[in-house]
Amino acid sequence: MLALNNIEVVYDGVILVLKGVSLTVEEGCITTLLGANGAGKTTTLKAISGLLRSERGEVTKGTVELDGERLDRLPPHEVVRRGVAQVFEGRRVFENLTVEENLVAGAHTRNDLGRVRAAIGDVFDTFPALKERRHQTSGYLSGGEQQMLVIGRALMCDPKVVLLDEPSLGLAPMLVGEIFGIIRRLREERGLTVVLVEQNAALALDIADHGYVMENGRIVLEGAADALRQNSDIKEFYLGLNEAGARKSYRDLKHYKRRKRWLS
Repeated sequence: MLALNNIEVVYDGVILVLKGVSLTVEEGCITTLLGANGAGKTTTLKAISGLLRSERGEVTKGTVELDGERLDRLPPHEVVRRGVAQVFEGRRVFENLTVEENLVAGAHTRNDLGRVRAAIGDVFDTFPALKERRHQTSGYLSGGEQQMLVIGRALMCDPKVVLLDEPSLGLAPMLVGEIFGIIRRLREERGLTVVLVEQNAALALDIADHGYVMENGRIVLEGAADALRQNSDIKEFYLGLNEAGARKSYRDLKHYKRRKRWLS
């Protein structure tokens, strides 16, 4: 469904951030991007959604395609109309609007009021906690409720692909489990296609079908999620386990050096 073909991204005309990134996202699957801070994961999402321009970035080489149609030349609102919705890191709700008003804002690509009302009902069915707070100002919601709201808001435009950036950030472990359970259910029950950027590699690989590992603006490893979970480098550098399966100390992880064969 979604393909990035050897893309390069440059900021301010001089800073090369993505260096020939290629990946594919299959319809109805969860594809995760793993990597350390600064690896280029969020930039990859913004290259898909067309939001690089707001940060003086651009795709200078390669193509981004959805169902064979190029996205990289389109403005962000047209990318949304084509079926791509991005959920940002940090739960960026419209704090002064109610829950329901946030959802209506997410339906800006729809002209049929009946379909908008039906979509709101679907979101409330998926997130019952939001229905109870539909008239509450969203800035007063808990962190978990705000995360549900921004995912629900993304669903309001009936997307083909949802880009999720760090949905676990700042949430209690119990809430993280609930959010990831909802993401899995959306894939299973609605056939939703998801691109997931997540620091918690164990959780991401648990719900993903396929994964890519990024370092310094490049894809250095990719494969089925099950295979990546068993990969010794992934275990050591992202899951914190040594070859015997024991959890490594923070000191060991802090001073590791990735094997150069990753980049060979």
